Amino acid sequence: MRALVQRVSRAAVRVDGRTVSAIGPGLLVLLGVALEDDAAAADRLAEKVRALRVFPDAAGQMNEALGEREILCVSQFTLHGETRRGNRPSFMAAARPEQAEPLYERFCARSGAKRGVFGAHMDVELVNDGPVTLLLET
Repeated sequence: MRALVQRVSRAAVRVDGRTVSAIGPGLLVLLGVALEDDAAAADRLAEKVRALRVFPDAAGQMNEALGEREILCVSQFTLHGETRRGNRPSFMAAARPEQAEPLYERFCARSGAKRGVFGAHMDVELVNDGPVTLLLET
């Protein structure tokens, strides 16, 4: 499982011009599920994301966890795109939708994340809160 995690001031997901989810300060998670992933991986990653200490404390140091802030999670199979050979990505390592969707839903439930729409063409809007972007893998 791979997650690109961005600290945001706000983020929103739109499908067909309609906002389906939005958050204020928190984390935007782009989540990719791989063939070998299982429920335990989803649970571990959800716990890791909630525990990340990437928010500034009173001294301005990245030392605080998510706390009362929000998470918005968007399914992103392209995180498993392989481009070492040629210019057209191969997505052979990405899980099929029937495997990926339940694990995406499990991650969202376990982390308390608001959701995009699995498998939909989504417009994702975000405002970064500083240059804080992490790649997490299980």
